[in-house]
Amino acid sequence: MERRSFVRGAGLAGVLAAGTAPAIVQAQANLRWRLASSFPKSLDTIFGGAEVFAKKVGEMSGGKFQISVHAGGELMPPFGVVDGVQNGTIECAHTVPYYFFGKDETFALGAAIPFGMNSRQMSAWMFEGNGLKLMREFYRNFNMISFPCGNTGAQMGGWYRKPVQSVADLKGLKFRVGGFAGKVAERMGCVPQNIPGGEIYQSLEKGTIDAAEWIGPYDDQKLGFNKVAPHYAYPAWWEGGPQIDLFVNAKAYEGLSAEYKAIIEAATAYAHVDMQAKYDAKNPTALKQLVAAGTKLFPFPKDVMDLAFKEAMALYSELSDKNPNWKKVYSDFAKFRAEQNLWFRFAEAGFDDFMQRQKL
Repeated sequence: MERRSFVRGAGLAGVLAAGTAPAIVQAQANLRWRLASSFPKSLDTIFGGAEVFAKKVGEMSGGKFQISVHAGGELMPPFGVVDGVQNGTIECAHTVPYYFFGKDETFALGAAIPFGMNSRQMSAWMFEGNGLKLMREFYRNFNMISFPCGNTGAQMGGWYRKPVQSVADLKGLKFRVGGFAGKVAERMGCVPQNIPGGEIYQSLEKGTIDAAEWIGPYDDQKLGFNKVAPHYAYPAWWEGGPQIDLFVNAKAYEGLSAEYKAIIEAATAYAHVDMQAKYDAKNPTALKQLVAAGTKLFPFPKDVMDLAFKEAMALYSELSDKNPNWKKVYSDFAKFRAEQNLWFRFAEAGFDDFMQRQKL
């Protein structure tokens, strides 16, 4: 019997019973996933990255693959999302890997480490270097697969009640600083605090912390940090180009059709570029508005930058001696970073330096 005649005569039920069209059925199957974010809904840039991703998945699947997006705290705590993906409570999460350095310091290399790479360099390492391959090998230990799904670009250095004028001003400073950077800040005399974005303002207002960093002007303005700590530092030497990831439960991912896997890959790549574009477009206006409202900008002093660099390099050496996961990934990361800096110091830095001194 010809296949067309068989399909026409048997109908869909007959085809399914005969088991002759599983690929067609799988490609057209309706599917609904849940995504847990580590961020509050008020941040349309970083939380919005998950919404951009989910919308694209829906569009590219013709509405058959739907992903509901849940803000930090809705389904689970903001810092509980990796556990949720790992144990299959949710199918995926949108978060910054360095939040989970307590599980293994290697998580931080998937996002940003002090004096790491800028956003373009990070993307180059991920997509053209060994970054994505190495991080995915590491994340297998946690039953997850990762996809780059956003980058904020270089961040600001945080909000302080008083400006930091020397290393001495860091002694005993209760500083909300994201994830792994706290390890270096602690070696410099700070008392690091790892607090979710939605809880920072209250902690700063109540005096539970003395200073806090989040991302940059656009998000920081939305969160109102300038109202309780007027001094704004730059740059965030701990976040030259932090990457946000989509973590997907390995079993859930492997259960997808080839078409849906391709859609996940394409949608995360779109969201990855979109987030950086939004930050670059929105931060200039927000910074001008903050300064007009009384924010006082200041650069970190040289002795602070020098000590931070020294302590960061010492920490990475120590970790390489005791954590084989870190050593494997960081050795490749460090080599790629050195090559990128050699290149960027000429064309990129030369052009940027000239343009930023012009009156346009």
